[in-house]
Amino acid sequence: MSDNLDNIFARLKNILKRYELVLRIEQDTEDGYSLNAPVLGPNNKPLFFGAAQIKKNYVSFYLMPVYMYPDLLDGISEQLKRRMQGKSCFNFKTLDESLMEELSTLTQRSFERLQQEEMG
Repeated sequence: MSDNLDNIFARLKNILKRYELVLRIEQDTEDGYSLNAPVLGPNNKPLFFGAAQIKKNYVSFYLMPVYMYPDLLDGISEQLKRRMQGKSCFNFKTLDESLMEELSTLTQRSFERLQQEEMG
C-alpha cells in the first residue's frame, strides 16, 4: 500500500468512526473498515451503512443511505459526483480536503436520515 492510499483511507475511516458508538463495526482492518446499522434490512441481515476500502490504485468509500435515499445526493458538487462509481460508491486516488469535508457532511446527513427512517 502506498502512503498516499493509507492517508486517504485513514481520512475516510475517520469520517465513519464518529458513528461507531451508535452503529456496529463489521470490519476494522488495515485496509478495510465498515459499519452496519443496529437494525435488520429487508434480507434479515444487518443494514449496511458505510465502508472505506483500500483497492489496488484507489480507496473506495461506500455510503448505503445515498442508494436508499437518492435525494441525499441533491446539491453535491460536480467534483464529488465525478468520484462516484455506481449509486453509492466514491473512489479517491488523491486526498482532497474540500471533498473530504463535503463527504463528511454527506455522511452526517446520511446518518441522520438512516436514524429517522430505519432506527426510529
